[in-house]
Amino acid sequence: KYFLIQATAAAMILFSSSINAWLTGQWDISQPMNPYSTTLLTIALAMKLGLTPLHLWLPEILQGSTMNTAMIITTWQKLAPLSILLTMQQNLNPTLLMILGITSTLIGGWGGLNQTQLRKIMAFSSIAHLGWMIMVLTFLPTLTTLNLLLYIIMTLTTFMIMITMKLKTIQNMTTTWATSPLMTIMLMLTI
Repeated sequence: KYFLIQATAAAMILFSSSINAWLTGQWDISQPMNPYSTTLLTIALAMKLGLTPLHLWLPEILQGSTMNTAMIITTWQKLAPLSILLTMQQNLNPTLLMILGITSTLIGGWGGLNQTQLRKIMAFSSIAHLGWMIMVLTFLPTLTTLNLLLYIIMTLTTFMIMITMKLKTIQNMTTTWATSPLMTIMLMLTI
């Protein structure tokens, strides 16, 4: 499932680049682009990032993977699409970015409320955090970089604690204070 989603998004990126090269005669994404290819590229990157409404794959993939793989998907996999969005920020449609950001923040927050599996909670948390990053991108791209750095640090810390303490559900977290108070405090601070 993960491969199909990422391959589809990659094909959309190639198609967007081809349309832009055909209509404008250039392959450079930092130069002004055709609005159709820009919109298609934004949607493809939203699919790669797991932004709403193209987010449904992320909770299922994280739940079905190991903690290490989930950690990589929620951190490392976000770097390339966000760097492309930062590179072409001046060409992006701010209305589309705001819609993607607001819906991702809302769906990510609401979706995580009723979850008991920690990987699904982290998936919805990732969706919500990326929504905030996309909204910040429309106003201040340099702040988006700082936001991404803080998100990666917090997410890596959270996953490392969950891996170390072998946590999979919220119910597993109820006994963590007795076994490791320091780790529990760190987990509360990063979540």
